Formats: sequence, structure tokens, C-alpha cells
Amino acid sequence: MTSTIVLHDAALFDSDRGELRAGATVTVEGERIVEVAFGTTPRAGARVYSLKGRTLLPGLIDAHVHATATTPDFFRLSLQPQSLTTAQSKDILAGMLMRGFTTVRDAGGADTGLVQAIERGHFIGPRLFISGRAITQTGGHGDSRPAFFQGNGCICCGAAGLLGFVADGVGEVRRAAREQLRNGAHQIKVMAGGGVASPSDPLDGTQYSVDEMTAIVEEAHAARTYVMAHAYSPESIIRAIRCGVRSIEHGNLLDGEAAAVMAEHDAFLVPTLATYDALHRNAERLGWSRDMLDKLERVRKQGVEAIRIARDAGVRIGFGTDLLGEMHNDQSLEFTLRAPAMPPAELLRSATAVNAELIGRPGVLGVIAPGALADLIVVDGDPLRDLTLLQGQGEHLRLIMKAGRLYKDDLRNASH
Repeated sequence: MTSTIVLHDAALFDSDRGELRAGATVTVEGERIVEVAFGTTPRAGARVYSLKGRTLLPGLIDAHVHATATTPDFFRLSLQPQSLTTAQSKDILAGMLMRGFTTVRDAGGADTGLVQAIERGHFIGPRLFISGRAITQTGGHGDSRPAFFQGNGCICCGAAGLLGFVADGVGEVRRAAREQLRNGAHQIKVMAGGGVASPSDPLDGTQYSVDEMTAIVEEAHAARTYVMAHAYSPESIIRAIRCGVRSIEHGNLLDGEAAAVMAEHDAFLVPTLATYDALHRNAERLGWSRDMLDKLERVRKQGVEAIRIARDAGVRIGFGTDLLGEMHNDQSLEFTLRAPAMPPAELLRSATAVNAELIGRPGVLGVIAPGALADLIVVDGDPLRDLTLLQGQGEHLRLIMKAGRLYKDDLRNASH
């Protein structure tokens, strides 16, 4: 028998309009929302939670995580046993859910085994949309081999959790994309430019030829999905978008021209300010080279400005964090780090309705509406006035529901 849960007298965040609506009553049957009403009395026979004006949000969506990045040292990660990486990922995924993130898009590393572990209830965690391994050229951002390492066996055939798949040439990148899709990827990730955490590639550089990038996009489109691209510089962003990429990840060096191209092609930007803030605070113990630390400082200082430029150009802005190792605990800091560039309502929309559209699940995720999955969180207070209510490890969240199942319930005394 399908259970019925009613959340009554809520201040509901309308993620389409970006506003709170008082006096909401939301009825959940099974894993779906079946009714959203205002000023009504809850139906008889249901389990009713009286929220007393607390804020009711759609479950949050993080569009750029690395659930298997259990350490910031990617080469070390590639060499450790996959069973250890999986065990370490369990706590990372549970932490995300307890912070209110009911859905995440993994940007490289997680495999279909983790998806199934969550779906079958072996692990507690958010719904996972995986990219498999990010496709990277030799010496690109996803090539974690140390200098002078001979052969590429460990990078393409190593343990689960490895982020990159090295492929060069049109034929190889087509095969690489097909391999990720064969292994259950929901979308394809490509490295289109240099990165901070890789020692050998400049931030201003481009990666992959237009022909190679176009081939990857063609394979994704053939499978009825899309490509997300790691890129910082304006040139790498423009090249990726003109090849058909749907979302630009990071984009800290974005300029007006690149933003205009993104807007023209209806592309998304997924900034990830939290990772640069966390890496900066942990810089001394990372063991990174001077060049890597210089790159980190450059992108950290320009992240907020890139969001302002994108917003002014009308680019749709998603929500991502890109954290590594124990720094995953800083996930919710993304909200306040973006506050200088975006008003709170837009920030909440980025982490709900906008991200749902990005991952191809509008009306199903990121919204409180009939027919949507019952991903819901209850916040003590109004996050539109105080974004810190979403920070920490979920201490201000009184209830967390994913697909109708309660994972946190601090409102037991408020139900009847």
C-alpha cells in the first residue's frame, strides 16, 4: 500500500518563479508529489507534518561533483584499490544527502556500480548522474600520469574512481565516448582546456582539435545525451560551445565575447567557487608546485567576476562545487561564495530548477509540483534572507526526503 505524507503550512520555494509562497500544503504519495495546494486543510488518513511556516525547498542539485575523488592527489587515487575508493565514497555520498543534495551530477570518476549501490539501498546518497571517465588528450587536464611515466595502462585501465580516459585523434575519441556510454554514462565529460590540479597544461591553452571535439559531441547526440566541458579561457570556451557542448564547467576566465557565444547557443555555465576556496585554505598541505598554486590563485580571484559577466549576458547559470577529499564538507559554502554576484533567489534556482533543466529532468527534479519526484527539504528559517541556513552539514535542515523516502526527520513531534 502506498503511503501518503502531507507537508502542511509551508513557505514553499517556487523554483520556477524564484519566490516563497506561504501557506502551502504538499501531498506525497509513494515517490511522487501528487498535489500542491494553498490555504487548504490536509486530507484525512495521511501522515501530516505541520511545518508552521518553515521553508520547504525542492531537493538541491549539485551539477559538478567527484564522488570518488577521495583525495586531491589524482595519481595516488589511480593506484589505490577500487574497493577502498568505493568504501571511502560511501561517506562522501551520505554527507551530500545530509546537506540536502538529493541529486548530483558526477563530473568524472563514479561508475554505474555506485549508481546501483544507491538505487538498491546499499549506500545512502543522492541520485547520481554519471559521466564515467572524463575524456582527455595526452597531457591534458585529465591525464594524471607523472612526467616521464611510461605507458598509459594505469590511466585507462586502472582502479574505479579514476577521473580521466586518455584518447587522441577522431577515431580514438569516438571510441572513448562510446565506451563511457556503454558503461552507463548519463552524459559525456571532455577536457577542453587546461586545469589547476594538473601540472603540465596552461590555463590559457586549448585541448582537443575542433574535429575531435565535434566527434565527441556527435557521439553524445547520437546517444540522445550531451557533453559537459572543463574550460577556463575564453578561447577554449568558445571552441567548445561552437562544437556543440551543452555546459561549461568552471569558466573562471570568461569574458564578454565568450559569454555572448554561450548565450547565443543557449549553453549553461556551471561555476565551482567552493573548490578554489577550499584548495586555497588547504594549499600548504597539498604538495602542489608553484605553477599549480599560481593557477589556483588566478582562477580563485576571477570566479565571482565570471559569474557577473555570464549573468549580464543572459547565460543560464547552474550550481556546482567540484570538491575533493575531505574538502567535500565545504559543499554548501558555494551559496555564500556566490552571493556577491547573484541574489539568493537566483542561487536557489541555480541549485534546483536550472540544474534540473541542465541535466534533462525539468518538471521532475528541482521543483515542487504535481508529478515531480518527492525530493524535498525543510529549512528552519528563510534561506532567501540568510543563505548560511544551507551551510554546514545540514544542521538547519529539519527534514530530508528523496523520492518520498525520509532520510532525516527532526519533525516527528510536529506530525500527527
